[in-house]
Amino acid sequence: MSGGEVAGILVAVFWAILVSFLAVALARLAQTLRATTRLVAEVTDQAVPLLADASTAVRSAQTQIERVDAIASDVQEVTSNASALSTTVASTFGGPLVKVAAFGYGVRRAVSGRKEDAPADAPRRTVIAGRTVPGARRGKRTRGKRD
Repeated sequence: MSGGEVAGILVAVFWAILVSFLAVALARLAQTLRATTRLVAEVTDQAVPLLADASTAVRSAQTQIERVDAIASDVQEVTSNASALSTTVASTFGGPLVKVAAFGYGVRRAVSGRKEDAPADAPRRTVIAGRTVPGARRGKRTRGKRD
């Protein structure tokens, strides 16, 4: 055998090994592609019903949101009506009721007179913002004494 024949045999063996490795790699790649295809088919079979259920849930949620929106607008209208009604009632009856209460208080004060438990000689005092100040002086005068 000559040197060229040995080189040819080496190149042929090298190509045979390379082709074998490529064949094994392609076989494994084909196996992986088949498994991937099966997996995608299973996911598709499961995803379609899930998407249909999700679509139904979204439609139902949209319907409920529309109902809640209608209820919220009705509540807002009722609240504004109640506010207007309370304002009307307060302005209509509030002033006269305060006047009637003040009149009743004045009548009670006038009828009851001075308190019986306070001594007649004790000066009247008034409390203003937490301080006690002498009361208004009355026109009563005793002989030789001024208030």
